[in-house]
Amino acid sequence: MKATIWHNPDCGTSRKTLAILQDSPGIELTVIEYRKQPFTRDKLEQLIADAGLSTREALRTRGSPAEELGLIEGASADEILDAMVLHPILVERPFVETHKGVRLCRPQEKVFEIL
Repeated sequence: MKATIWHNPDCGTSRKTLAILQDSPGIELTVIEYRKQPFTRDKLEQLIADAGLSTREALRTRGSPAEELGLIEGASADEILDAMVLHPILVERPFVETHKGVRLCRPQEKVFEIL
């Protein structure tokens, strides 16, 4: 099975999710450190939709400049998505994609739903 994780090595949940994937037999894993290799708008929009989330639900508000950028109150989904592409730290993490679907793996055990 192929799996892709959009990973932030500074995030404990992302590291734990990555460890689950690395320890799972038969996984052909692609790791994308999204702060170094940012999302395209289309890919981010697809991940959010396939995970069944709204753009606002995928917005990281803690430890990010979301409030300073005016994204907490009144920002449209398009404004949030544009800001996420420009500032990847605004994206909640980690996203994992397999042929079974996409999950925002918070908590990390959610990854088992698509393995």
